[in-house]
Amino acid sequence: MTNITLLGRVLITGEIEARTGLHIGGSPGALAIGNVDLPVIRDARTNQPYIPGSSLKGKMRSLSEKLTGAPQNTTIHKGGPDGKGRVMLHTAQSAEEYARYWVNPLFGIMSDAADWLTAPGRLIVRDVPLSNASRDELLNVRTDQPFTEVKWEAAIDRVTSAATPRQIERVPAGAVFAPMELVVSLYQREDAALLEHLITALQLVEDDYIGGQGSRGSGKVAFRAMSVSARLGDNYTAQTDPQFSGLVLADLSGKKASLKAWVEGLLR
Repeated sequence: MTNITLLGRVLITGEIEARTGLHIGGSPGALAIGNVDLPVIRDARTNQPYIPGSSLKGKMRSLSEKLTGAPQNTTIHKGGPDGKGRVMLHTAQSAEEYARYWVNPLFGIMSDAADWLTAPGRLIVRDVPLSNASRDELLNVRTDQPFTEVKWEAAIDRVTSAATPRQIERVPAGAVFAPMELVVSLYQREDAALLEHLITALQLVEDDYIGGQGSRGSGKVAFRAMSVSARLGDNYTAQTDPQFSGLVLADLSGKKASLKAWVEGLLR
């Protein structure tokens, strides 16, 4: 891509339901009696838990890299002196590699990758607040902390059998976060195909988990009440009527081809 022209944007909205307790970690703050060991992230103004856009987008990207086999070739966190704990991600090393994996145009790569890169990332993922209905429901429930439960766990020493207990704060199962908003910028007509990959990335997350402690039951989510609309570059202030409205992710996934064709039709 040599000339960058915004043709339009596709907006995907919906809700995220926590099917199991959800723990997305926040700052532990000061040590005090009654504080939990692993708190959830909260909005500083309302004290309500939320799902950061960075957590959702990062999980979508990580799973998409694994699905496509994109090489993990960039260190973003080196860990300790022994190299343990380092975090790797995929960044295209050439224009050919950039085009080979749809992860690159959809999620974007580091801006200092090389002088050959002129294409921006397409996907924006907003923070997702706790819905008003779930806020009111949790206010009327006797939870351990405001809007959350506390789950006790214990790490067992396999040699001495000594137990080290800890408290993990979670948003209870059944809580709904809304509105969810994903924005896909379209810079060329071929970008319509990225919407199919975006739905795939969401399906990967739904089959996996968000946040921590996922291998022990936390973090299973479901995407629901999804709707798609668009704004076009030549008349950007006007928004199309919602398409594919009120669908759960599985139903929207079954309409990926129709979604792509609809966007292609708009771009004509």
